[in-house]
Amino acid sequence: MKVVVLGAGLMGKEAVRDLVKSDEVTKVYLADLNLRAAEDFAEQLMNDKLNLLQLDATNDLQLQEVMALGDVVINALFYTFNEKVARIAVEIGVHSIDLGGHIGGATDAVLELADKAAAKGVTIIPDLGVAPGMINILTGYGAGKLDKVDSIKLYVGGIPVKPEPPLNYNVVFSLEGVFDHYTDPSHVIRNGKLLEIPSLSEVESIRFDGYDELEAFHTSGGTSTLTKTFPGVQTLEYKTIRYKGHAEKFQLLVDLGLLSRDNVVSIGGQPVKVRDVMREQLSPQLRLGNKSDAVLLRVIVSGEAHGMPATYEYNLVTEKDLSVNETAMARATANTISIVAQMIGNGTITKRGVHPPENIVPGEQYIEEMKKRGVVIEETVKTQEAHV
Repeated sequence: MKVVVLGAGLMGKEAVRDLVKSDEVTKVYLADLNLRAAEDFAEQLMNDKLNLLQLDATNDLQLQEVMALGDVVINALFYTFNEKVARIAVEIGVHSIDLGGHIGGATDAVLELADKAAAKGVTIIPDLGVAPGMINILTGYGAGKLDKVDSIKLYVGGIPVKPEPPLNYNVVFSLEGVFDHYTDPSHVIRNGKLLEIPSLSEVESIRFDGYDELEAFHTSGGTSTLTKTFPGVQTLEYKTIRYKGHAEKFQLLVDLGLLSRDNVVSIGGQPVKVRDVMREQLSPQLRLGNKSDAVLLRVIVSGEAHGMPATYEYNLVTEKDLSVNETAMARATANTISIVAQMIGNGTITKRGVHPPENIVPGEQYIEEMKKRGVVIEETVKTQEAHV
């Protein structure tokens, strides 16, 4: 199979690193506007399967020509490109997957292409990061083992292994995205009803072996398509994991209006967005650099199996791979999107149309493939006899 990777950022490059190792992948095209970083990466990788292409993704014709080179397209561009890439994939008849972006309705717009994609015999899967993405796959896998699903609780965090004050946090994606997740409302299901609640709210303690005191709180975008896939559950919620005290510090910034998209101040007669100032001030301080990060994940799916209460729990702890300087977030995210791209290309996934990860990615095989890459997801099953 031939795979086109759009975007030579961290996730795009790490997806390429995994793809070239596969015997089933014959050619990989890595396309970006700025090829400098990609050229350095290609020199380190030294693999004949990899081809670099210059691409201006705002040019639809150029984007179409590049995408047509592959059997499967991995879209690792910023989420504002997701709808356009999916639409072009359907038009030219290639499969396409992306890293998600539920904010601003990006994923909803991709899902609306379902009928056209099915008619063209194309598979499109949005939201294939960690959250959403990995948590969706694991939720679908656990739910598939139950006769009835009552509750879905999701926890994910990308955190530094050794936290440094004052925020005890380092950025593994874009800080702009973090601000979005902290300021946009979160969607949850409570007592069977879909509700909007403030992000950074309902802080609770959570424990993972080997890590200091942690907390979890609501953030936007994490429940993704799950609220539509499992509308009949009593409880569905997603919380982000950080070190204790993080939510309170960022809540102060939110309350002061410093993270608002709309707040503008005038300095020397020039309008300046307050959020832009915060992003530029914090970004260099929060850069991960050579430090180690970790991804912590917990998915708890509860309901009934064979007439008895049952819970399937999935846990993941993965840290930076120092041997190739691959962050934990990249290991979890890029391997996920690479594995699913290969599942489409080799015929493991045959369903056509647009489908969220929980409805189309086979969980057991996904867990096996991640384990081969050193990312171990552990399943725990709890059952008890129903009380009469």
